[in-house]
Amino acid sequence: MNIYPKINKAIEYIENNLEEKIEYKKIAQLMQMNEYTVQTAFLVLCDISIADYIRKRRLSNAGYDLYSTNESVIDIAIKYQYTSATSFSRAFEKFHGIKPSEVKKSPKGLKVYSRINFDEKEEERTSIEYSVIEKEEIILYGKGIKTDNSKIGKDAPRFWREEQEKYLDKYGEFNYGMTSYTDGSRKYSNKYWVLYDKEINDKEFQKIIIPKSKWIVFRIDSQETEDIQRITDRFYKEFIISAKYKFRELPELEYYHDDVTDLMVPIED
Repeated sequence: MNIYPKINKAIEYIENNLEEKIEYKKIAQLMQMNEYTVQTAFLVLCDISIADYIRKRRLSNAGYDLYSTNESVIDIAIKYQYTSATSFSRAFEKFHGIKPSEVKKSPKGLKVYSRINFDEKEEERTSIEYSVIEKEEIILYGKGIKTDNSKIGKDAPRFWREEQEKYLDKYGEFNYGMTSYTDGSRKYSNKYWVLYDKEINDKEFQKIIIPKSKWIVFRIDSQETEDIQRITDRFYKEFIISAKYKFRELPELEYYHDDVTDLMVPIED
């Protein structure tokens, strides 16, 4: 499935309605996916959430309007769907670095967040194979580090190496990695863990209990960081876009065994 024509249509809808109420339901229809999934898909493809994209595009246009027209601050605030001049001014100054009232005097601080557009001729990738399994309660022991979407690609392998050096001789190799998220939409990661599936009586370790669940499992024929990150990236850029599964509000697991890695993503029954 080539998603780029669909997301271009969704962006066109947003652009045509920056001065109107924008319906997430309509964006989901244009991208041919449910409202639950569309926000994650947009974030992964565009590297910005739908809400942030709309906000930045509206504020970009508002800066131009303030400079080039005689419209008042309150008129432009209402035009771009703000409920008050105060909330608009606060958002405007945070984005542009200057107050709306200063635009006519000093437009040098104005910023533009460009419209996103994808090359619809980009080649489609091969399919991703997966299986669905059900696992009983999983009990793990390990340590975690706070992170986020922008840092996890570097934080995770670094933290793994550092902690493995500390505990390899004492407990052996970690056999699980785990990423937790702020909510069930899986949009924002907030912590990465390294874990054992055996009981470890160590005051530095935390016991993690993951309830019985069904999981989508992607087999990666490697335990190398770059291979794991490549498949994980494909999952979020390709699979999640067309998947009909509803994801559970549980962490994502990487299970290391027999020289392979199983990327495990929890789903609802």
